[in-house]
Amino acid sequence: MSGLLEPTLYIIKGIAILDNDGNRLLAKYYDPSIFSGVKEERKFEKNLFQKTHRANAEVIMLDRLTCVYRSNVDLFFYVMGMSYENELILVSVLSCLYDAVSAILRKNVEKRALLDNLDLIMLAMDEICDGGIPLETDPQVVSQRVALRMEESPFNDQTVTQQVRQKLETTTGVVLQSAREQLKWSLLK
Repeated sequence: MSGLLEPTLYIIKGIAILDNDGNRLLAKYYDPSIFSGVKEERKFEKNLFQKTHRANAEVIMLDRLTCVYRSNVDLFFYVMGMSYENELILVSVLSCLYDAVSAILRKNVEKRALLDNLDLIMLAMDEICDGGIPLETDPQVVSQRVALRMEESPFNDQTVTQQVRQKLETTTGVVLQSAREQLKWSLLK
């Protein structure tokens, strides 16, 4: 019985989004014992892309990992777990990721839109999975949380320059108002 593995919450070993050339757009690996560095991760991703970019399957076993994937236009979405993991859990995380990205990008799931909204996609990945533990599999909840986080952000739709200009205008207005008051009181004395 020593060959049985203990159940664990750390199901997800990695999530990756690649373009139609197999280049990494976004990837997170949660188990440092799987790959020793970025070079090995990229090598694995190239190999994974070569095996999946023309296949019609949704699941592949590669280098001791169960990989579920989905493609759309010029993007490939991957969720990876160990070879003994339940594929249904991996697929539910993959579906959540894809549907949340689709909602965030307003159904415009393509490379350019993803790169323009990379910060939101990273937030979505963090909402879905934390350290290899799946936290949420409802894409609507994920996209709502991402939207809330962006509303809370002080850099919402303004650039830093716009915010500095706005702050200066406010400060200048307060200083001018104070100067007017002082001048008015000095003339009335």
